[in-house]
Amino acid sequence: MKILVPVKRVVDYNVKVRVKADGTGVETAGVKMSMNPFDEIAVEEAVRLKEKGAATEIVAISMGVAACAETIRTALAMGADRGILVETNVELQPLAVAKLLKAIAAKEEPGLIILGKQAIDDDMSATGQMLAALLGWAQGTFASKVTVDGANLIVTREVDGGLETVQLTLPAIVTTDLRLNEPRYASLPNIMKARKKPIETIKPEDLGVDPTPRLTTLKVAEPPKRLAGVKVKSVAELVDKLRNEAKVI
Repeated sequence: MKILVPVKRVVDYNVKVRVKADGTGVETAGVKMSMNPFDEIAVEEAVRLKEKGAATEIVAISMGVAACAETIRTALAMGADRGILVETNVELQPLAVAKLLKAIAAKEEPGLIILGKQAIDDDMSATGQMLAALLGWAQGTFASKVTVDGANLIVTREVDGGLETVQLTLPAIVTTDLRLNEPRYASLPNIMKARKKPIETIKPEDLGVDPTPRLTTLKVAEPPKRLAGVKVKSVAELVDKLRNEAKVI
């Protein structure tokens, strides 16, 4: 079984995000970038499935500027076999990503696509579901456990009420949650080997997809700074402030 793993290049989760002075977006110049943490979990799960003999090949896919190849190299160092870079300077939104992945899936014919449940930059949590709808495949979102059972996939999902276990018929889409696994660190030998693994570079037009954004960002602003707290002398004063200033009661 071939597994496709989309990986997104985002601002590193340890970096404090800064809004551009003109309010058009988030500052990325000179900022450390890394693989989306949920996608790291997806790569790790694909590698574990291959180590168990359930998968034969892992293909890492990234979309965006040329520097996204670095994110693919990270996935290759973790254990992916080859990469595909869909290079474009256009801002890619979930529907465009899903359409591009659908076109790649038609060419690669994978048995499973594993991706992070959301990206930490936009928190959309929509690409996996859109891709499943476009392909007409079964989907197991917010997965905390994945088991291959012949032609089926047993997925334990994180839901509001606790856990839900579903059985999916392959091919299928799985989006990963935090509890699924702990991603491995790429060893130096594997980092060196990753440099020799192939990365195919294509354009959206090669896949017959128009990635033009359907949504327009009007303005990006930092949240208002939290005001300092005040001390009250009595319960009556607290109630008065909650009722007349905070207006929460």
